[in-house]
Amino acid sequence: MTSIPEALLWCLCAGTAAAVVLAAIVVRARMRSAELRQRLTAAEGQNTASLHSNTELTARLRATESEIRHLAAARLPDMTLALAHSHVPVRGLLDARFTGSDTDYALTAVLDQVGDAVTAERERVDAAAQSTLRGATTTIQALLYRLQTSLQQMQHRYDAPDIAQDLLAADFLNEQALRRIQATGVVCGAWPGLTREDSYLAELVVGAASRLRGYERVQVSNQLRDPIAVVARAVEPVAITVTELLANALHHSHHELPVVVTLQQGNRGASVIIDDYGVGMHPDELRHATELLSGDDQLLFTQLGDPPRTGFAAAGRLVRQYGYGVHVEPSPYGGVRAVVYIPGDPLLTILDESRQPMSVMAPLPHRSAAPDRSPSPLPSRVAPVAASAVTAPAAAAPAPSAPSSPDTPSDNAGEGELPRRRRRRAASELDQDVSRAEPAPARSPEENASRWAALQQGTESGRAAVQPQHPRGPEGNAHS
Repeated sequence: MTSIPEALLWCLCAGTAAAVVLAAIVVRARMRSAELRQRLTAAEGQNTASLHSNTELTARLRATESEIRHLAAARLPDMTLALAHSHVPVRGLLDARFTGSDTDYALTAVLDQVGDAVTAERERVDAAAQSTLRGATTTIQALLYRLQTSLQQMQHRYDAPDIAQDLLAADFLNEQALRRIQATGVVCGAWPGLTREDSYLAELVVGAASRLRGYERVQVSNQLRDPIAVVARAVEPVAITVTELLANALHHSHHELPVVVTLQQGNRGASVIIDDYGVGMHPDELRHATELLSGDDQLLFTQLGDPPRTGFAAAGRLVRQYGYGVHVEPSPYGGVRAVVYIPGDPLLTILDESRQPMSVMAPLPHRSAAPDRSPSPLPSRVAPVAASAVTAPAAAAPAPSAPSSPDTPSDNAGEGELPRRRRRRAASELDQDVSRAEPAPARSPEENASRWAALQQGTESGRAAVQPQHPRGPEGNAHS
């Protein structure tokens, strides 16, 4: 009887122990399951963050690739075009989120480096082109000067009207070719090519107009108070500048309209004012012309167009080298007004008209008959002997008081300045001056050639009258 309860007790104890062990196993399994669940949740979070990070990285990489493609396809071409045309805008970043980032700085550095390389290469190529053109134009210019001298000698040698007309036409064509070559050479840095003597400003303007087709339309009005001349070293540069401005005025106005040139004298220099009645210039064209004529910026030959328009560029380079000024603006007549200002110091002087008379082709000055006139501040090139001859009689025998006139020396001469005595002219000469001051009607090239031939024939006839006869050639002129 006692063995059964013991057996039951042992069974109960064994069952209890098994239950405890089972409960422990269940608890441990639940804890392990919870731990595994937490690990799984953490792993899933990490995977989600990793996936999100990978997505952002992929999007940024694609945006950077798009910026690089945009740089190569749009921004670099814009930048190279803007180097030649400053008004062309250069596009910015494709994605604004890159603004101020390292990517933005890197792409900007690429633009700057490519721009510097393109600019350096353009300047190198342009300098090589200018050097080549400078050498070629210098040689051609020398040959054209020799041809001009030969044509002028032939004009003096042959007096037949037909031959004289052909020689004048050939000389005029040679002068136009010489002007184009000269302007191109000046733009490329060449020397103007001529050394002249001190020349009256009125003669210089008339000579500049004679280089152009349509010169008969140029009307020159001389308002100078003194016989002002341009110093030798600046004669040809000023002549080139006036020629190019006149060429622009003649080209952009109707062939029946005049081009008015006025010579004005100021307190510190003289001005050549050119007015045309043409179509005028657009504000952008005026601004571009002002930039070219200022001579401030370094100009590339490739920026002058195709074919190159070298007129204003040549004038601008001479302005920078010699120190005078050129200004263009809309003319009150509807066209364009160009003003060449020549400072008195050091580019102007005053010549003695009795020692170096002005050419008969130059317009006479419309000098005022006012009794008193302030002296010119320009330096005078009057010889000391002539000055003493003027002042000595006045000091020896003072004349009685009488109203002063332009033919007598002024008593208001500044300290250190020599007075000048104007040559007295007869009434017949004054009448001739009045008739010369009136604008002469335009003559045809045939009439000019006929007059020139008649002048040459008269000269040769006078020489033949006082010299022994020489055998004459087929053209009727004596051989020297």
